[in-house]
Amino acid sequence: MSSCSSRALTILSTVFGACGLLLVGVAVSTDYWLIMVEGIILQQNQSMEVKMALHSGLWRVCFVAGSENGRCVASEYFTEPEIEITTENTANILKMVRTATPFPMVSLLFVFTAFVISNIGHIRPQRTILAFVSGIFFILSGLSLVVGLVLYISSINDEVMNRPREPEQFFNYHYGWSFAFAASSFLLKEGAGVLSVYLFMKRYAEEEMYRPHPAIYRPRLSEGSDYSGQYLHPESSWPPPKRGRSTSEASSDISIQLNQNLPPVPPPHYHTHVHMSASPC
Repeated sequence: MSSCSSRALTILSTVFGACGLLLVGVAVSTDYWLIMVEGIILQQNQSMEVKMALHSGLWRVCFVAGSENGRCVASEYFTEPEIEITTENTANILKMVRTATPFPMVSLLFVFTAFVISNIGHIRPQRTILAFVSGIFFILSGLSLVVGLVLYISSINDEVMNRPREPEQFFNYHYGWSFAFAASSFLLKEGAGVLSVYLFMKRYAEEEMYRPHPAIYRPRLSEGSDYSGQYLHPESSWPPPKRGRSTSEASSDISIQLNQNLPPVPPPHYHTHVHMSASPC
């Protein structure tokens, strides 16, 4: 049951991490974060005439209506792009969203690092700490991305609220599918981080369960005993090594050899003395 649970956590964390990496990569590289439409309202028939429509990303702005129709320009972070924008507020929106660009890039770097470390940890599960490190990087990637999303939304809302209200003009904006991909990747990366940390906890608990207790590794009873620690030390070799002969054993062998080389001693002879007493005549 425990191995099935660890396998499920491994698969889920890998899938979540891969999907999060893919979504944030697509979101950063595409230019459908924000879609804006701006125009005027004709008083004769109350119809709307679109003066400008565009969709923008972190690196590029593409116009789909107006005088710049069909033109895509790169977002210049150090110089102003040579484009014609209808109102100043629309230009300010495109400028302010640049402040959020570094955070998705840092998030992409973090999630790529986390994905690599996570896969190394799955290939070598004995390196338990790798699951924990990858989980931390997944969580940091999600936090970095959500900071960028909050800055992106707040920058747009500030400019929209400061926009002057004129009855003959209309302005509409909404977030595109690139923004939705980035928001979805935040959820996936946080899920991958939580699963990786939980996988680390399970692997660490399993290692502690199967690790022998230090109390069974007691020292030998004495240096002169060959058999005192052979059952307490699994790593000891069998048969036990031969020990050196002590002085008492060597002297015993010499005395035995001397006794064997001596000539045999004959048994003692006992002489019987017969005392003859003179009989009386």
